[in-house]
Amino acid sequence: MTSSSYRLGITRAAAVTTAVVTVLVAPGGHAQAAADRTLPLGDADLVETRSSRALADGVTLTRIVRGTEPAPADQINSTPRGPWVVNVLTIDPRRTRGHLKATYGPDLARTEKTTDLVRSSGALAGVNASFFTFTASAQYPGDPVGLGLYSGRLLSEPTTDPAEADLVVDSRTDRVLMGKLSWSGGVTNRATGASLPLEYLNHPPVVPAACTGTTECTEPGDVTRFTPEFAASTPSGAGAEVVLDRRGCVTRTSTTRGTALAAGQTSIQATGREASTLLQVAGEGCVKVTSTLTDERGRTLPVRPGLSGVNGRYRLTANGEIVVPPGSGSFFDRNPRTIAGTTRDGRIVLATIDGRMTTSVGTTMDETAAVADALGLHDAINLDGGGSTAMSVEGALVNKPSGTAERAVGDALVFQNAP
Repeated sequence: MTSSSYRLGITRAAAVTTAVVTVLVAPGGHAQAAADRTLPLGDADLVETRSSRALADGVTLTRIVRGTEPAPADQINSTPRGPWVVNVLTIDPRRTRGHLKATYGPDLARTEKTTDLVRSSGALAGVNASFFTFTASAQYPGDPVGLGLYSGRLLSEPTTDPAEADLVVDSRTDRVLMGKLSWSGGVTNRATGASLPLEYLNHPPVVPAACTGTTECTEPGDVTRFTPEFAASTPSGAGAEVVLDRRGCVTRTSTTRGTALAAGQTSIQATGREASTLLQVAGEGCVKVTSTLTDERGRTLPVRPGLSGVNGRYRLTANGEIVVPPGSGSFFDRNPRTIAGTTRDGRIVLATIDGRMTTSVGTTMDETAAVADALGLHDAINLDGGGSTAMSVEGALVNKPSGTAERAVGDALVFQNAP
């Protein structure tokens, strides 16, 4: 289904001395040992079993199985009998000292399995996160389709798609922000005042069909800022590119695109008629590059160390209310799902729902929102799902992906141990 913060903490020793508690939930009832309601999925008489284990102080993994019989293969999308398999990672910031963050692989343009991202970041656990380019780009499949904010660096801007829902976490203040973010950027020559709006961050610009390899073109094109985190080199092709040093001063210009960026360098690429404009604006001088994130109320969100952010599609709950919109088509049908949210008392929850299998049928968007609500999520968003849905604990996969193997994804939300 790709389009394709906190101070939490734990010790490794705590993770290996934990107990397992199994709770059998009576049909239609509530588990005395469980903090959350039974899942509102399928018929009321289904048996629901929960198995929980503490991974560390304040960090718990719960596995919920609702329904006992495999679904007929031809009824996965409609059966009221399930079964459903849900894995829930709950993090209580009041009891932990580590942090949750977004991470990606060797560079932004490549993909990595969630298990590998958990291992490479030294994290205790994690789930897949953002929607990403996937098969739409063989060369840059990991490119996020929407917000990508990593360790205080904004590497991908939120889209204008009204369905995009973003999650931002702050490891220094334990705060979580969810909602639709907006972005604007620009390039201004410090001497002349000439300017050019930025359209994208680290996304290959599109070359208009009518344009050739020259910069003389009357068709509108794109303007994109690239950073060394994107890939080994910037995208090549027709257009223009200006490379800037740490101060924003021009080190080289080119009437074609594609170059390797050294540490501290960035570049601006333009295609179509904007290519010649870029060369005029930058000249041989220095430019000021602006980049501003704003929240739903129009307030600026300062990008600072400790911030991470990922994109999803649709809010599930907001201020304790289910807010997922009506819809139809494959996206709204039963699929594997990945959920991120927070409870009213500040706990952070990451959950996966297996799907497209007789052993776990998955959930519609409405059912996904109902699960988020039943888990007590005051605010929640739907992250990338389908074949991307994965949860890893200590580098091992704990859910069952819907494909033949775990899919490589663009990024992940991971919970790291405190140093």
